[in-house]
Amino acid sequence: MKKYTYLVLGLLGFAALLTSCGNGNQGKSSSGALNSSNAEKVYVAPGEHDEFYAFMSGGYSGNLTVYGLPSGRMFKEIPVFSQFPTSGYGYSEETKPMLNTSHGFVPWDDSHHPDISQTNGELDGRWIFINGNNTPRIARISLSTFETEEIIEVPNSAGNHSSSFVTENTEYVVAGTRFSVPIPQRDMPINQYKGNFQGSLSFISVDPEHGHMDIKFQIIMPGFNYDLSHPGRGKSHGWFFFTTYNTEEASTLQEVNSSQNDKDFIAAINWKKVEEYVNNGGGTKMPANYAHNVYDESTHTATTTMKKEVVTVNPLDVPGAVFFLPTPKSPHGCDVDPTGQYIIGNGKLSADLTVHSFDNMMAAIEGKKFDGEAYGIPILKFEEVLAGTVKSGGLGPLHTEFDGAGNAYTTFFISSEVVKWKLGTWEVIDRKPTYYSVGHLMIPGGNSRKPFGKYVVALNKITKDRYLPVGPEMEHSAQIYDISGDKMELLYDFPTHGEPHYAAGIPAELLAPKSKKFYKLADNKHPYATLGAADAKVVRDGKDVHIYMSTIRSHFTPDNIEGVKVGDKVYFHITNQEQDFDVPHGFAVIGANNSELLIMPGQTKTLVWEPKQVGVWPFYCTDFCSALHQEMQGYVRVSPANSNLELSWSLGD
Repeated sequence: MKKYTYLVLGLLGFAALLTSCGNGNQGKSSSGALNSSNAEKVYVAPGEHDEFYAFMSGGYSGNLTVYGLPSGRMFKEIPVFSQFPTSGYGYSEETKPMLNTSHGFVPWDDSHHPDISQTNGELDGRWIFINGNNTPRIARISLSTFETEEIIEVPNSAGNHSSSFVTENTEYVVAGTRFSVPIPQRDMPINQYKGNFQGSLSFISVDPEHGHMDIKFQIIMPGFNYDLSHPGRGKSHGWFFFTTYNTEEASTLQEVNSSQNDKDFIAAINWKKVEEYVNNGGGTKMPANYAHNVYDESTHTATTTMKKEVVTVNPLDVPGAVFFLPTPKSPHGCDVDPTGQYIIGNGKLSADLTVHSFDNMMAAIEGKKFDGEAYGIPILKFEEVLAGTVKSGGLGPLHTEFDGAGNAYTTFFISSEVVKWKLGTWEVIDRKPTYYSVGHLMIPGGNSRKPFGKYVVALNKITKDRYLPVGPEMEHSAQIYDISGDKMELLYDFPTHGEPHYAAGIPAELLAPKSKKFYKLADNKHPYATLGAADAKVVRDGKDVHIYMSTIRSHFTPDNIEGVKVGDKVYFHITNQEQDFDVPHGFAVIGANNSELLIMPGQTKTLVWEPKQVGVWPFYCTDFCSALHQEMQGYVRVSPANSNLELSWSLGD
């Protein structure tokens, strides 16, 4: 125990030394990373477009951010799991249901791992999925509108971390639990964790036409921590692989007690076999309570359905479906190369990389080359499934991606570097420092059968010395490397929002032509849509006042409203009648206790306002839309609660 503690302290000390050795003169020397040649490689001239989109998880922001590569310019933040006052997401009546859960309205989450939909193992650019880690959820975002269209909560889960990775035809998106818990949840002593807590691996089906998600089945696994995952592809399509740690099933001081075993596992799941079992009536329907939130583009409105059961599968009931591959030590990343042959385990506490062979795994299963079992699940012999070991010389390997040319790239958190090595020979070819403490990395298409292999982006955790200081915390740093040659070349640093844990990249030519420019008014089926100024009106229903409002450059209709009383609940249903790209309108009113709205062309959104004071209160457009933007305003007169004043309004008189 003492030896191990000293080792951990030594590694942490080395990490602290590395991350405190910034070069205060960087950027002043012509030999720095951003020399003139490299500057040209990331420069995108005014009016020209980037070659790739990069989608980066926001971590504790709960959202997804969109950047261009190679420029590193941030284009958009897409609200997913967190309220977003910039657009009113999670505040408007239409989008509030997106954040409903079995725990009630939850306006935040911790978003980690985006993955783009695939067809035949290649990126198809239809949707991007991302997980909510804290309150287990999976979201689907349209890559036409760049808006969140669906969020499904995941029951029997806690710390939804080994998510949200898709199979090669987007048959499933997977949600694996990080924290094992009692299943079903119940009151029990925490020190009885071992043998009583369990982990769940959820396979969520994706409708091939509309993308709608449904939990097909959950595999209830031993009570380990399921860290990360990736699907098989090519020859290993039909399998899914999950790293585990805490195979000790410790419940206290886990930084020590869950790191005792020399090897943990990669869990190999034959989901095709489990799917067949479930399709034939197998599995147990377990009572559950979880939210399924779907946004309808035609009504511009989300609805919540509470679901009440889920199909669970005991792996022992499906022989040949689940196996454990021993993997040193506390493996984090679990990565599969484009051919589907190699499964890489990145052991956080191992200096070497462990590479398993799918062919060897299948042969070991066929030959029953087992080394015991864990809770009835066969453990394959390590030497039988091992393809090779990368003697990296680095410290703290985390994640690996691939360039499609037979090379792999692995991040090393403690030694702060990206290491390039050769699949098959396991030879280290190149290594380059990062600044500092790199986590994930991303190659566009690197999680598919067809990586695009031009750039690698390192997502770093510590940013000191790289940008102007802005207080005790800096935005996290991304660094882009050119990998088109034999040697990696650091090109550029750029700040990222939140804490990106992972990113997904795709060529712009696959997305840009399909990007929606505006919503057609003729297709607007919102029940409170105002499709023309003549349809504008104000209607009282008891204490509820519904304002059917249209907006177009540069006025609101109606623009002056009287007869509203203290204690009323006022619904502003606002339709943007523009039919032109990039002309949203905003709406805000004094005293609203939520946010503004940002309404896209052709869209309808609703803001609720509950006036508490008499007076004449202005509302206005918050998005500068024309030379007369300042004149885009109106008033609401609020009278005492006992007033007899009737509703009246002006239509631009």
